[in-house]
Amino acid sequence: MPKKKRKSTARRKKQTRKKKRSLLFRRWVLQTIIILTCIFLSYCVVLDYQIRREFEGKRWSIPARVYAQPDELYIGKKIEKELFISKLKQSAYQPVRKLTGPGQFHEQAGKIEIFIREFHYWDSIETAKRIQLEISDRQVSRIFNIDTREELQIIRLAPQLIGKIFPLHDEDRVLINFDDIPASLIQALIAVEDRNFYHHFGIDLKGILRSIFVNIISGKIAQGGSTLTQQLVKNLFLSRERTFSRKINEILMAIMLDYHYSKENILAAYVNEVYLGQNGARAIHGFGTAAEFYFSRPLDELNNAQIALLVGLVKGASFYNPRKHPDRALKRRNLVLDLMYQQDFISDAELKSAVSRALQISSKPGWTSARYPAFLDLVRRHLKRDYQAGDLRNEGLRIHTTLDTDKQNIIQQRINDELIKLDRLKRFKRGTLQAALVVVNQHNGEVLALMGDRDKDKNAFNRALDAKRPIGSLIKPAIYLAALDQANKYHVLSRLDDSYLELKLANGKVWVPKNYDNKTHGNVPLVRSLANSYNLSTVRLGMAVGLDKVIATLKDLGITSDIPRLPSILLGALELSPYEITQLYQTIASGGLQIPLRTIRAVLDSDGYPLQRYELAVREYIKPETAFLTQFLLTEVVRTGTARRLVKELPSLIPLAGKTGTTNELRDSWFAGFGDQLLAVIWLGRDDNQTAKLTGSSGAMQLWLSIMKQMKPLPISLIETDEIEWRNYPDMSNPDSSCKHFMSYPFIKSHVPGRMSCY
Repeated sequence: MPKKKRKSTARRKKQTRKKKRSLLFRRWVLQTIIILTCIFLSYCVVLDYQIRREFEGKRWSIPARVYAQPDELYIGKKIEKELFISKLKQSAYQPVRKLTGPGQFHEQAGKIEIFIREFHYWDSIETAKRIQLEISDRQVSRIFNIDTREELQIIRLAPQLIGKIFPLHDEDRVLINFDDIPASLIQALIAVEDRNFYHHFGIDLKGILRSIFVNIISGKIAQGGSTLTQQLVKNLFLSRERTFSRKINEILMAIMLDYHYSKENILAAYVNEVYLGQNGARAIHGFGTAAEFYFSRPLDELNNAQIALLVGLVKGASFYNPRKHPDRALKRRNLVLDLMYQQDFISDAELKSAVSRALQISSKPGWTSARYPAFLDLVRRHLKRDYQAGDLRNEGLRIHTTLDTDKQNIIQQRINDELIKLDRLKRFKRGTLQAALVVVNQHNGEVLALMGDRDKDKNAFNRALDAKRPIGSLIKPAIYLAALDQANKYHVLSRLDDSYLELKLANGKVWVPKNYDNKTHGNVPLVRSLANSYNLSTVRLGMAVGLDKVIATLKDLGITSDIPRLPSILLGALELSPYEITQLYQTIASGGLQIPLRTIRAVLDSDGYPLQRYELAVREYIKPETAFLTQFLLTEVVRTGTARRLVKELPSLIPLAGKTGTTNELRDSWFAGFGDQLLAVIWLGRDDNQTAKLTGSSGAMQLWLSIMKQMKPLPISLIETDEIEWRNYPDMSNPDSSCKHFMSYPFIKSHVPGRMSCY
């Protein structure tokens, strides 16, 4: 074969091999592209599914919101104008010249105009309305609906938010529906964060190209170019790392989110999810929560300047924190306002007005749980007691409680002031004495106020609920009640022996009780024995009635703790908490009805429907006539006995009922007292169990007196049952009586004593 032909053949074979290799390569490239495309599309399908599943099933964990009692205003209600205005401000009502929206009030001579907020109660919905309140002689004289020109007899102001019960991961959130988002907030977000929000498909290509160029130049992720949709994706689905792969995911997810959901849905999710600050260990998410946290007001009541401040926090909530860095926050807020002006969202006049405003930040969140921590502790316990655990997992519960903030604020102030005085008087280091106090309405068992520490902001140890201390003479009314329940043996003037006594105990030891004054008083009427808290006659009475009967009576009065079967319990060698003592006295003060103390009026789910609760049985453990006689004896404690100072200090409130209690070496000072619809039990002492140098009269009763001067309880109405009959006998309440004066005493009709000599 010619040489030339052989070369040509070799060239053709070589070209054929090249073509084959090229074809194989192109086929490999095509296959690779197809495979990668399939992988990418599969990834996108999975990613798309995950996004839709998580976004549509997104349920934010919302803390339960705990409310105090609503303020009820009615014709004739006693009201101090200055205190009422202070309370309006505490509830974040703003003083204005003209009412333009809910959460505002205007004061003028003798009148207060209020734009009350809408509120969903357990029994009705109070709509937002403008009312005029007229006050004369320190009471409400007229309530007038400004809009309908109609006279009102009663109106409820939305209750104060007193705290929140948070989910496990400690996030705080107030959900806002899209229709409730203020227009100014949407405008500010678009002006600052995403001008093309309504025009792009989830990503802003110009912004991305700009950020890619900056990032390539810097060699790292230095700029984001993120839209609102991308920011939402980051918050909902992605970690905080700044890598190229995460940025690609962010872009893909933003496109998918924008494809599947409306701009309104995306914007609503963003408004509820964005991080805007930190409250200790608790994250503040969403503009609704931020409005409460920074301004103590609902989002829909904020002005342009306040909205702009919150939008400014999106860039860096810590860096622009208005409480820590007010100057930075002010500059950022004004920049947001200027951008809103540049895009014609606000006018020149609105810009100047907003820029001229101060930050208007509240000193602390209006709903802080530290304001009433001991009461909130009891609310949590009652939730577990009164409701099914499964029901309480419903997120966003609204818990309406019995707390009377006026009374709570009074006890907090008086405890602080009085204990400072007592520390100084007894020469204790400031803070040595501690206090616990429970205030209830004895007729319905509602806890109106509670403190477990002299420091109102602390609740490391809730003494009102958990401090079990010897109760001293507070036990005595139960002993006398047990005796009076045997009407054929005892009545209010029964002769008791207050002489020297020795009791041999089961262990062989001898117990020798003594009176507080170390004296004996011979024969004394039962009413005087309790009024003056004589120990010897009380022990003799208790032993005659029987320890088993006394213990059973204590159980009937509501004591759940174990009670030792020892004679020493007759003088209060029994450790109970102030809360248990309150339950005991509630049963007496209510006329024999034991009503479990409660803090919760209603719990609504996130849709506003009441949850079903366990039924709390109200039972008549004590006969009404026996409870009535015991109430009478306790009024005599105040009239002539160890609490007689109350008559001098509170003459217009008499009759009141009460009992002092003192333990060995003056370690514990107790007082339990009640008027109509108001019962308060107070303990004073020291955590180290050393002497407090206070009797019940010189310590706890003085604090009770100081509190009641402000609360002004109604006098007791001693309304006897059909079984009670009053008879006149010589006045034997006072040992110094000449017996020439007569007094009316109550008795069981079938056991009225005959003629009695004075003793």
